Amino acid sequence: MFVLSALVYPLVLAVLSVGAGLAVDRMAGGFLPGVLLPVVGLAALIAVAQVTTYLPGVAPATPYALAVLAVAGVALGWPRVRTILARRREHRWQLALPVLAFVVALAPVLLAGRPTFSAYMVLTDSALHMTGADYLIRHGQHYAHLDLVNSYGQYINNYYNTSYPTGADALLGGTGVLVHVPMIWAFQPFNAFVLATASGPTWLLVRRLGLDGAWAAAAALAATVPALVYAYELIGSIKEITALPLIYCLGALVVVHPRWLQRGPRAAIPFALVVGGGVSAVGVAFGAWTVVAVVVLAGMIVVDGLRARTIPRQVLMLAASGAIVLVVVAWATWHNISGSLQVAQAVASNANRGNLIAPLRAVQVFGAWLGGSYLVPPTGAGLAISDALIVVTALAGVAGALHVVRTREYALAGWLALMILLGVVLTRVGAKWSDAKTLMISSPVFILLAWGAVAWLRAATRRYATLVLALALAGGVFASDLVQYHDSDLAPTARYDELASINSRFAGRGPTLFTDFDEYALYELRSMDIGGPDFIYPPIGLTGITTGHGGKVNLARIRPTALRAYPLIVTRRDPTAIRPPSAYALLWQGTYYQVWGRRPGAPAAIARYRLTGTRPVACSRVRAIANIAASHGATLVAASPAAIANIDLAAAHRSASWKRVAIWYVMASGGHLHATFRIPTPGIWNIWLHAEIMPTIDVRVDGRFAGSIGGQVSGDPIVPDTTAPLRVRLTAGRHSLAISRGGPTLAPGDGGSAMLISAFLTPTGAGGQQRVHVTPLARWRSLCGHRYVWIEAVPRR
Repeated sequence: MFVLSALVYPLVLAVLSVGAGLAVDRMAGGFLPGVLLPVVGLAALIAVAQVTTYLPGVAPATPYALAVLAVAGVALGWPRVRTILARRREHRWQLALPVLAFVVALAPVLLAGRPTFSAYMVLTDSALHMTGADYLIRHGQHYAHLDLVNSYGQYINNYYNTSYPTGADALLGGTGVLVHVPMIWAFQPFNAFVLATASGPTWLLVRRLGLDGAWAAAAALAATVPALVYAYELIGSIKEITALPLIYCLGALVVVHPRWLQRGPRAAIPFALVVGGGVSAVGVAFGAWTVVAVVVLAGMIVVDGLRARTIPRQVLMLAASGAIVLVVVAWATWHNISGSLQVAQAVASNANRGNLIAPLRAVQVFGAWLGGSYLVPPTGAGLAISDALIVVTALAGVAGALHVVRTREYALAGWLALMILLGVVLTRVGAKWSDAKTLMISSPVFILLAWGAVAWLRAATRRYATLVLALALAGGVFASDLVQYHDSDLAPTARYDELASINSRFAGRGPTLFTDFDEYALYELRSMDIGGPDFIYPPIGLTGITTGHGGKVNLARIRPTALRAYPLIVTRRDPTAIRPPSAYALLWQGTYYQVWGRRPGAPAAIARYRLTGTRPVACSRVRAIANIAASHGATLVAASPAAIANIDLAAAHRSASWKRVAIWYVMASGGHLHATFRIPTPGIWNIWLHAEIMPTIDVRVDGRFAGSIGGQVSGDPIVPDTTAPLRVRLTAGRHSLAISRGGPTLAPGDGGSAMLISAFLTPTGAGGQQRVHVTPLARWRSLCGHRYVWIEAVPRR
């Protein structure tokens, strides 16, 4: 799956985009520069996906419609393809640049060597986009049949049925299905590929600055992946990442306006398609960046008209044909323009900061940010170096702006100036969440201007100064990206593969209650109509059983009758978690999850007492529930806890760098922890860790290697889940546990989460499970003095 998702799928995306670009170029009269073909093709593919998912019953044909457009484009543009291939040495940098950008963008996944996605859980909106991509291809933009009681239906309805932009998601869904790649594994390669297409427009803009060859490639690459853009690509901000190359393609089309403004009406097709793709991807907010391009084009038309003393009639026809194309390709947005405007206004004015700890700093647009996260400032030497690089970039940007004016690149100068002005205006009138997106989209402008200073120095033959400035600009960007790459948490592959197997095994048997906080399960369990009580949209009727979004789910707090609607319950495999009520039996158990099914005809409990499982229950409490059972002719059912051997981490010896922070032991660097524990009986035992562990740690018992744990991060670091258990054979008595982490490496995620809260062991087999006991009412006293997690009064059948 790794080869298919990380290598084959992007290659297919490239063929589709270039093929669609060739088709558009043929329709437009053959004026597009080669570096713009992938971006314009991307816009055309979005347009096709919007039309097919909008038309009833046509959505499943989306993958094939995309393929037909690409094949037709390759066939029609084959002479041009052969010319490019024949002159590949001449175009080597243009051909290599998007590949380099893609490798940088997807580096965490590529070097992990497994299907995954980066910056796991930093922004869980990606879970929505994966789910929506799958839904749009299966059902299109039609939502009447959704179950609005559970989380799955609420998510789809509350987003996509409210004029939420679907352009990027529809294209992700169509291309993923075409290559048979699950959306969860196609998601990061898709974002990396889309970002890589931005290198085409940036190359063209850099060439207008006066750079060529390796200099132009370095500048274009730096402008494609500055720190803030790279951060948004890592977290899977799919709408904004899709909009970015389209915005810069508009800038490139503005710069090359003499090639097409004086042509016939069909020359407007590429510009209109790019605008339509942007509107489909992010909504009517894309109009702000469209206005920038249109204003500059209008200025160029006026200047050209004054020179020729005529008002070219073909320009009016060009505008009319472009408007028609725009209406058609983005009709899914235009048909409910009031809803689209409401969505844009809500995003711009929403006081919710999303995942932002604090508002982003404006200086982040300068491309250097030597911290592991874009959310917080760097510290120590990283802060000092970042500040120095920011100053250098800012000063270079001023010199670059003067260079653009000096070289009389007025179209480029106008577009860059209005882009900066728009960024300033939007960050003054918008909310913090939308401000952050504006800063990200604006960042490449400042990088381009800074490289204008390099072009100026190079034209003045200041070789050493040119080299030093170029190294500072490129080094600041790529070092910042390297730090983020190193500190990214990668999604756990094996756990999601297990969820996918559960979906295949139990598809159509829902509704299903899902107790783990992991909204990516919305996609993985999409055929089971899941409800997550701790999701943003919890199931209706199951309130008060969590501590809020991302909180721990306590099944014992659910009214027994409320669970009747759920034939299945999927829980995390954790011996310390409370098992479902007695009406449910264990149907399946994997490494990470358990699936519980409601036994046919099983009655709901009349009453339930929640107990600790750690202290013997008093007879007064047993008598109270026995009296309730007697009044209803019921029997008693009790769940006893698993046999657990706890490990006292507070008394453990640990490295000085492994600090205790609140409930966590933070394993921030290389080190070790040594603890002792006792086992009551000999046999095979499972070692469990409540932890969030991205880098690999080694676990040893009595000096013997028990196994390694890595890449096991979960939904919420405040409510840790258990890692996969490690099996060891032990004798009764005293033993030692050693947990160690090696020194720093350049492996992806090596600087990610490494936090431990507790460790314990359970025997394999029945002793490691919570056991259910049925006790006749007459023998209720036999429950006194024993430990239970709950006792139920259950009606007799």
